[in-house]
Amino acid sequence: MYDIIIIGAGPAGSSAGLFTAKAGKKTLIIDNDQSITKRAWIENHYGAADISGPDLLEIGKNQAKKFGAEYVSDKAVSLVASESSVTVETENGKYEGGQLILATGLVLQLAESAGIETKPGTEPRVKSVVSTDAAGKTSLPHVWAAGACAGVSLHTIITAGDGARVAINVISELNGERYVDHDVLKA
Repeated sequence: MYDIIIIGAGPAGSSAGLFTAKAGKKTLIIDNDQSITKRAWIENHYGAADISGPDLLEIGKNQAKKFGAEYVSDKAVSLVASESSVTVETENGKYEGGQLILATGLVLQLAESAGIETKPGTEPRVKSVVSTDAAGKTSLPHVWAAGACAGVSLHTIITAGDGARVAINVISELNGERYVDHDVLKA
């Protein structure tokens, strides 16, 4: 069983996975390799030189893997929340986790089929998004949402930041106190 399962390995999902794995949480990221960032050229990402979307995705995955996040290439087809966990069925397997973060970009089919509440989107050409509270919790127990599927701006720096924000909230809930991850220069 995983502490946290993340569906989606774009900027929001891998950023969330980086934080959860670094916090020592057993993390699984399910990647269907469909991130819209694969088509991006990025010149407005603070702290980074111009970068292609595929390169940004690969760097993000490697950062999360460095801290122990596991990736599986598969497509999630259903999720069911119980009182204590969430079970995700993929085309090729089944996984159980204590918490789940949806980071599915513009794709809401999985959330909708699980009965998660949605609301109208506010970004151009985004019809609907997952409805969350201020922390990122959805209407389904143990299920959170981050990034574009949760209605934040589609810019990669914003979706990545939202993935980190929601991950911090999940970790804090699991730990029973506010989690902080601040690295400092080594002397």
